[in-house]
Amino acid sequence: MSETPAQTRLAATVMLLRDATSFEVLMVKRHYQIDFASGALVFPGGKANDEDARDDWKLLSDGEFDGDALTARIAAVREAFEESGILLARRKTSRGPGNPLLVADEVVPFEHLRGPIDRREESFLSMVRDNDLILALDLLIHAGHWITPVMMPKRFDTHFYIAPTPVEQIATHDGRETTDTTWINPNYALEQAEAGEAKIIFPTRMVLGQLGEASSVKEAQLKFEQMTIVTVEPELSKDEDGNPVLRIPAEAGYMTNTERLDQAYKGVK
Repeated sequence: MSETPAQTRLAATVMLLRDATSFEVLMVKRHYQIDFASGALVFPGGKANDEDARDDWKLLSDGEFDGDALTARIAAVREAFEESGILLARRKTSRGPGNPLLVADEVVPFEHLRGPIDRREESFLSMVRDNDLILALDLLIHAGHWITPVMMPKRFDTHFYIAPTPVEQIATHDGRETTDTTWINPNYALEQAEAGEAKIIFPTRMVLGQLGEASSVKEAQLKFEQMTIVTVEPELSKDEDGNPVLRIPAEAGYMTNTERLDQAYKGVK
């Protein structure tokens, strides 16, 4: 463990929601050869890049955001497109909150750009601007803010969002960062993790727990719209038996305030 904590990097992840046979969230399985949380079930997301921070996005998105709040939302939408093929966007002629989003047939022409944008061979900004698209940032509701503990070799300042999935759009994994795509009820995902049948790291489990308190997309939207988001940076401590644990603020409202260190980020490099 390094004596000097690693610098944090701004990151974002989005919980894409739908009402199907039950209330479901989209999760993807990270590739086993990836360098962080390999093999884990996660929400689409990742690090923000320099293009995500461009001022150009203010004219290419619905919603009034600035600074990191804007950058993180751009990163969340871009990563969702790269990793799942879901694009939270409108035609420029239909811009404005409440207006229709792109449907499946309208996203197909951009499908071939997912990999090149991920590899920075193509520009997400150019794709949006050149095709008269507007990102629907107004749909993203802030649902969590986690900072990786100081003892971890890689640290992220991660913002979680929820958003309804556009009608008719179909999610598919990218085959590079993700190897599977699944729609799953939040509480069932937690049951799978508890049974050892799925790897889900601490922050993801905690957010799933809050999400599982809702039974529909509408309920989830109302819940997080009304919630005060408390920044969580887990601190190293010990439980009553002397085992190393991570502690998080009780006021954050998660289903537990402690997690054994050997379980919190199990398998994370």
